[in-house]
Amino acid sequence: MLQACSTPDLVAELTMQPVRRYGVDAAILFSDIVVPLKAIGVDLDIVPGTGPVVAQPIKTMTDVEKLRALDPSDVAFVGEAVRLLVAELRGTPLIGFAGAPFTLASYLVEGGPSRDHVKTKTLMYSRPDIWHALLDRLATIATAFLRVQIESGASAVQLFDSWAGALSASDYRQFVLPHSTKVLVGVGGLGVPRIHFGVGTGELLESMAEAGADVVGVDWRVPLDAAALRVPGRVVQGNLDPAVVFAPWEVVSGSALEVIERGRAAPGHVFNLGHGVLPATDPGVLSRLVELVHDS
Repeated sequence: MLQACSTPDLVAELTMQPVRRYGVDAAILFSDIVVPLKAIGVDLDIVPGTGPVVAQPIKTMTDVEKLRALDPSDVAFVGEAVRLLVAELRGTPLIGFAGAPFTLASYLVEGGPSRDHVKTKTLMYSRPDIWHALLDRLATIATAFLRVQIESGASAVQLFDSWAGALSASDYRQFVLPHSTKVLVGVGGLGVPRIHFGVGTGELLESMAEAGADVVGVDWRVPLDAAALRVPGRVVQGNLDPAVVFAPWEVVSGSALEVIERGRAAPGHVFNLGHGVLPATDPGVLSRLVELVHDS
């Protein structure tokens, strides 16, 4: 996975395949949120069936201080891939992305994926000095990673906070919001839309909007009209449950049309699934879904 993410020709090909197959309205850069961490020397690997695994989890301020800043040359392959894609896409927008500071911190502190985030929260509560130092560095790294993509031609960028849903609203505001804000503000003057998305973050939507995104991603747990009330004035993105596409077509189409109708409550709506495409999904259903949305 990491080798593919660092090979521009492969990145371009893997990014283009769904665009060619489905005729979607934008491409999403093929990459991974841990790419910038690997690029600055963090000893990690993406283990099949597990996800990112970090050899030496962060525990102390000394560990945090070993995280150096990301230089654009560290991820020159990303810039090259974006330039290749912009040329091939011929006007179809390319969305770049980065992992949000909290989600990156969770992998670094836990040493890999976690269901309960106990080590992460323990560090957050017991050593807020280490915690904020860590997230500040990760915010700087994420900002630099997004800037490389934008300056190479990306049309929009998305900040993924996959694990922020593990937090209460008050903890999010205290321990995460300032750092996500740093990232989104850090790319705010570059003239591209900024999308902010998390999983299980219905109770955090207001705070996530405050971080500075132009578009707020919503997973399938919150109806889009309800989400629009929580983030007034913002474009929403989402939010068909990825599992719905395994149902009979009349269920898929009805659910998709309901998402579209609820999305009309917001100033703008970018239709997509409420999280990623599940591996066993029938590509033919996705083709029909894209056609349905385009025709609606």
